[in-house]
Parts: sequence; structure tokens; C-alpha cells
Amino acid sequence: MKREFTGRHMSVILVAGFGIVMAVNFTMATLATRGFGGVVVENSYVASQKFNGWLQTARAQDALGWDAGVARAGDGRMIVTTAGIPSGARVSAALRRPLGDPAASDIAFTEVGPGAFVSTRPVPPGRWIARVSVLAEGEEWSREMRFE
Repeated sequence: MKREFTGRHMSVILVAGFGIVMAVNFTMATLATRGFGGVVVENSYVASQKFNGWLQTARAQDALGWDAGVARAGDGRMIVTTAGIPSGARVSAALRRPLGDPAASDIAFTEVGPGAFVSTRPVPPGRWIARVSVLAEGEEWSREMRFE
């Protein structure tokens, strides 16, 4: 005995199909919003108006000829090594996670040798984006670097 395909069957197929699509979309949207820990810029219009100033600042920093690198010491503290930066510089860093955990912290450094600075406290394990800032002889230099 063959069953006849009715409008009721078609309605069930449509509702089930759209239900699956909606469930997948809601799941993906939930996962996406939980995985993003912040805002790129607060106001994109204001950021666009400041862009040329940011370029000018970057060019001025490049003209200084300063450079820095970051690493993790065995005890978990952050090490910043510098090149071309005058002695007596003050170094600081602002740490933030690349994605997920919105935790951020500021770190102070002490100079341990020519061009070598060590954080005053350990940095929690994991991936970080470190915005290292150097202040020396009235000049300011900063750069973002990845730190693990």
C-alpha cells in the first residue's frame, strides 16, 4: 500500500529544514560572540579622522631608529630587549589577549643591563599582545608585539 504525499508532509519537511538551519545559525552566532573579546575601535568615523595622525606618529617613531623584542624568562617574567634606545629609558607594556578573555594589564619594567628590561612581576601563561612603550630623552616610541 502506497502512501500519498500530502501538503502536511511537505509542511513537516519545510519546518524541519528551516528549524535545522536556524539552530545551526543560532549556535554559530553564539559561539562567535563568545569568542570575540572586544571592539576594534569604539567609533570607526572618529578612527578614520585620526588615521593620518597615526601614520605621522608611526613615521616619526621609525625615524628614531629604535627597536625592541619581547621574550619570556624562565620564571614567567617578560623580558624586553632594545636596540638603539638611549640609556636611562623607561619601559612599560600594556598586555591584552588576542581573542577570548578580555583581561588586560599594565606591566612595569626595571632595567637589568644595557638595553635589557625585565617585568616587575610574572605574566600569566598564554598568548598576549604586548604594546611596549619606551620613553627616553623626551621621545616616545611604542609597538605591538606578540608574546607567549
